[in-house]
Amino acid sequence: MSSKKRLDGRKVDELRPMSAKVGVVKQADGSAMFCSGQTIAAVFGPRQVKPSFLQDPEQGLLRCHYNMLAFSGSGDRVRPGPSRRSKEISLVIEKALLPVLDLSSFPHAGVDVFIELLQTDAGTRCAGITAAALALADAGIPMKDLVAAVSVGKAQGQIVADLTKEEEDVADAVDIPVAMSLRTNQVTLLQTDGVVTRKEYSDALALARDACQKVFTVQEAALREKYALEVEHDE
Repeated sequence: MSSKKRLDGRKVDELRPMSAKVGVVKQADGSAMFCSGQTIAAVFGPRQVKPSFLQDPEQGLLRCHYNMLAFSGSGDRVRPGPSRRSKEISLVIEKALLPVLDLSSFPHAGVDVFIELLQTDAGTRCAGITAAALALADAGIPMKDLVAAVSVGKAQGQIVADLTKEEEDVADAVDIPVAMSLRTNQVTLLQTDGVVTRKEYSDALALARDACQKVFTVQEAALREKYALEVEHDE
C-alpha cells in the first residue's frame, strides 16, 4: 500500500479525529453525538405507528430520518426539507442497522431515529450510522452488537480510509461506504461509487475492517463513560 501523504497530511489508514457522547438530547429516549463532522442522532420510541395499516403485528418498525442542516455542507447551501438523496440515505441507514436489532418485543410499534448533520465534510451516511447505533443502544433497544461505519476508497491513486470532500472531488476518486458488526463479523452496508480493481477492492475492505474497529472503540468508550457516571451517581 502506498505511503504517499494525502491532501490533508494524513496517512492512508489514518482517520480524522473522532469523539462520541451519548445522552445529549434529554427529551429523547436515547441520543448520541458522533463528531467526525458533528452528527447528532436521537431515538424516540418504541411508540404506536400511525396510520395503523403501516404496523407490523410481529415486530416493531425502524424508521430513520437523515437530514443535513442548511449551512452544514462544505459546498453550497443545502435546501431545507426532505430530498431524494436524504430519503435514499435514510433507507440505507435503516438497512445497515436492522441486522443487529431485535424488534420482536415491539409489535405494532415504531422506533424513530432522527439524524441531524450539523457540519459535514464527506462520509455523512457512515457518521449517521455510527451515531444512530449509539443512540439506539442508549435508548435500550435490544441489539446483538453495535454497528460501526466508515468510508474507504481510492484517492490520488491509493487506497485510503475516511475520505474528505476534497479527496472525493479529485478525478477518478472512488468512495466505498462500509458498515460492520464486528462481533458477528457481518458487513451490513457496502456501496461503491466508482471503479477499482479486484486487488484494490480487497485492500479497501481490509482497511475498512481496521478502520471500523477504531470507530467501534470510540463508540464503546462513550457508552462505558455514561454507564460509569450512572453507577457513580447511584452510589
